[in-house]
Amino acid sequence: MGNCCVTPTVADDIKKNKKTPNPFATDYGASHHQANGGSHKLSVLKEPTGREIKQQYDLGRELGRGEFGITYLCTDRFTSETFACKSISKKKLRTAVDIEDVRREVEIMKNLPKHPNIVSLKDTYEDDNAVHLVMELCEGGELFDRIVSRGHYTERAAAAVTKTVVEVVQMCHKHGVMHRDLKPENFLFANMKETAPLKAIDFGLSVFFKPGERFTEIVGSPYYMAPEVLKRNYGPEVDVWSAGVILYILLCGFPPFWAETEQGVAQAIIRSVVDFKRDPWPKVSDNAKDLVKKMLNPDPQRRLTAQAVLDHPWLQNAKRAPNVSLGETVRARLKQFSLMNKLKKRALKVIAQHLSVEEVAGIKEGFKVLDTGNRGKINIDELRVGLHKLGHQIPDTDLQILMEAGDVDKDGYLDYGEFVAISVHLRKMGNDDGHLRKAFEFFDQNESGYIEIEELRDALADEIETSSEEVINAIMRDVDTDKDGRISYEEFATMMKAGTDWRKASRQYSRERFNNLSLKLMKDGSLKVEI
Repeated sequence: MGNCCVTPTVADDIKKNKKTPNPFATDYGASHHQANGGSHKLSVLKEPTGREIKQQYDLGRELGRGEFGITYLCTDRFTSETFACKSISKKKLRTAVDIEDVRREVEIMKNLPKHPNIVSLKDTYEDDNAVHLVMELCEGGELFDRIVSRGHYTERAAAAVTKTVVEVVQMCHKHGVMHRDLKPENFLFANMKETAPLKAIDFGLSVFFKPGERFTEIVGSPYYMAPEVLKRNYGPEVDVWSAGVILYILLCGFPPFWAETEQGVAQAIIRSVVDFKRDPWPKVSDNAKDLVKKMLNPDPQRRLTAQAVLDHPWLQNAKRAPNVSLGETVRARLKQFSLMNKLKKRALKVIAQHLSVEEVAGIKEGFKVLDTGNRGKINIDELRVGLHKLGHQIPDTDLQILMEAGDVDKDGYLDYGEFVAISVHLRKMGNDDGHLRKAFEFFDQNESGYIEIEELRDALADEIETSSEEVINAIMRDVDTDKDGRISYEEFATMMKAGTDWRKASRQYSRERFNNLSLKLMKDGSLKVEI
């Protein structure tokens, strides 16, 4: 389902969503009745393969986790073949929309013909508690992760990826399916080999469509949304737009429509102004830029179709596209976002060290309440139940972001130290400048009142290689808003409280909790986004 879809990766990272008030959709969940309250009698699938999955498969380690389900390594008990099994808890299917999404996802995967770049659905099971989707296993990791791991990225490589993405779009459209949620994290490599095929793995927001049919439901991930989605009047052309956004990012390392706020992103999408001036765009071929422009045409009627994209000279000659590296800039930009989060985590640890005895005692007591198994660590279910007992009503998407932020060793649990960091985040980030000041002073080693580039480099010395000077410079440029070459306390505090990672932001939207968006027609004919 939508952003609930979980994707296995080699590192077994738990990819999560985050709820943030935003203008990208309306609250559909509130307008539907509860679907049997998640009752065990609820029937979701029309014709499942069977009821008891364990008769055929053994479920192993967890590969990933989403808002609605968990993906496990799955082994056929008779052939020893390995698959991925996405298990969706019926307790999480609270509305008629949720149930219909699961049904539709299965129907779409069953109806699409076998394709080398679309993950295949092997079997479906449904018992009293969950729906289990047994799918092809992709162990090669996410598209962006592979880009970052390479030391060399070229226009030719971007062309190969784009061709694959658009071939998937073409296949979907040919069979009356609109994907509606194309983004890099919905594409995984089948294995770790350099020649591994790239596969689309998530059809949770996809729908069947008929020629000329228009849709009004706002779904998907904001950075990849076409302007007509925000205007609530769209068709399959939105998939080409999203593929165009992916291509733009592949070529330069950052999204074409970026802002620090959801409203700002929506406004940027509506304006649809594409920047080709920043590095490395001067190095990119005119053919590649021409294709980007035509895929990101704000007029869906003038936007290229999937077939027209594949017929474009740049993709027709993909194997002859420039094989010269686009430079370290693209790779460094992608790496910058994850490193920025590490800077925040480092600051949280510093804050935790300066908590008072009373504050530490309160956090320790809270940890004991959550650690129902007395194991000295808590999983996401214990975190959910415990926070509820403590009076915190936190949506699952927020819990998953908290787990991601705190689970430094990525074992799927929070130990006491990791829980302290999360508690600091919950209690202090929004309203206690005293603790932020302590963290700032830790980085400001020479007590100048500013964090200089050398101090930033020292703070992240354990996280980066010596060749990542460009990454440090990029973080300095982003945080140093007044451009005086150093980070003031105010700039540091803004960074700590703001969302700076567009890669994670692209995962953080769940339509059950979206706010209303309105587009106001101005006198000059422009559209203004209002919340």
